[in-house]
Amino acid sequence: MKSMYWRSLLLLLVCGCLLFPTVANSQTTQTPQPTSSATAESTVPQTVPPDYHLSPEQMRRSIALYRTENVLLVIGTVYSIIILIAVIVFRFAPWLAAWAEGISRHRFVQAILFLPPLLLLLDVLNLPISIYGHHISLVYGLSVQGWGSWFWDWTKGEVIGLVLGTLLIWLMYAVIRRSPQRWWFYFWLCTLPIILFVVFLQPVLLDPIFNKFEPLEKTNPELVTQLEKVVHRGGLVIPPSRMFLMKASEKVTTYNAYVTGIGATKRVVVWDTTARDMTIPETMFVFGHEMGHYVLNHVYKGLAFFAVMMLIALWLGRKVTLWALARWGERWKVTDLGAWASLPVLLLILSVFSFFGQPIGNAFSRYIEHQADIYGLEITHGLVPHSSQNAALAFQKLGEKSFAYPYPNRWLVIWTYSHPDISSRYHFALDYKPWDEGKPNEFVK
Repeated sequence: MKSMYWRSLLLLLVCGCLLFPTVANSQTTQTPQPTSSATAESTVPQTVPPDYHLSPEQMRRSIALYRTENVLLVIGTVYSIIILIAVIVFRFAPWLAAWAEGISRHRFVQAILFLPPLLLLLDVLNLPISIYGHHISLVYGLSVQGWGSWFWDWTKGEVIGLVLGTLLIWLMYAVIRRSPQRWWFYFWLCTLPIILFVVFLQPVLLDPIFNKFEPLEKTNPELVTQLEKVVHRGGLVIPPSRMFLMKASEKVTTYNAYVTGIGATKRVVVWDTTARDMTIPETMFVFGHEMGHYVLNHVYKGLAFFAVMMLIALWLGRKVTLWALARWGERWKVTDLGAWASLPVLLLILSVFSFFGQPIGNAFSRYIEHQADIYGLEITHGLVPHSSQNAALAFQKLGEKSFAYPYPNRWLVIWTYSHPDISSRYHFALDYKPWDEGKPNEFVK
């Protein structure tokens, strides 16, 4: 878990590359017995239940986890905003800025002296929420990562975040001082190549810092052979060199697969838990879903969508921050948006925008995830027997493994779910059969 406030700016810059992390909503479940890695000719049970379902014990844990996660979400959001307000009210930023400016007149040196301590303070203050979140993951069996490893990942994330955050915020304030009226637009233009660069480098530079990857062909050649059938039917060229297995089982028990990168770094990643516990037909659907993101250019569409959101947030952020400084700046000892000390105010406002913008971003995410589900169903139809049932069983396993609650509140789904809820996806997998009605496919012709 990452703290939310100062990373609001970074999130706006790189959220495009975080858009497609899984095929299902991540919540948790009791570990089922591993399913044999059956071939693509495998059959499914004669009767597949019409609904996503959990056993009484699983349902008990699902309800408890659902409530806990919702409470933690509310508390974490309020807590992080309170911390930013406290930093502003107690004037920590003006004091730190005065100290940095007293040591050096060079803006970049001041940034190095001012930004890392402030950003680290905010993250450390928010650490209890992250710690409790990992505790919940351990209690419910979603994670098997020890505390030492978890803190090491947190530390690595902090180092990367502090370096990127310092450079980005230094750039932003340089633009603010150069063009106080139009900085929001010029800074946005500067971030566009940075976004593309980060997304390009993430699979080869950032992801390996936290997880181990190896060619899928090396670990599961039989699965690669079956996945190549999916690729061939889609008329694509995704060589085995772009199919990777991530050793997720060292840290989590849940299932996942995703597409990441752009250009020469674009690749499909399957978690080893997915490849281990799902049958090949089920994994082929999961892969087909991810290939849908690849074919339908969701990475580029996501980057464009969030670039527009970022532009709006920066424009509104400038207006609201200037209003807040005009009204309370004297009390906070911050009267100039171009001063380092204004950063907590800007971060607070961007955090509030990020919170209220969640329904928009998540609606877009659910839309493209639904498109990928359609593509996965269409691309596997005819390649494996009972393709719809296998897709539904894949969702069943995803839901069981994460204790996904079958009946989430509708408004909670709208506000916080980046994927359609698991029950809806299960139903859709069983019901979507245009080929039985003589209708054309939507994506796979």
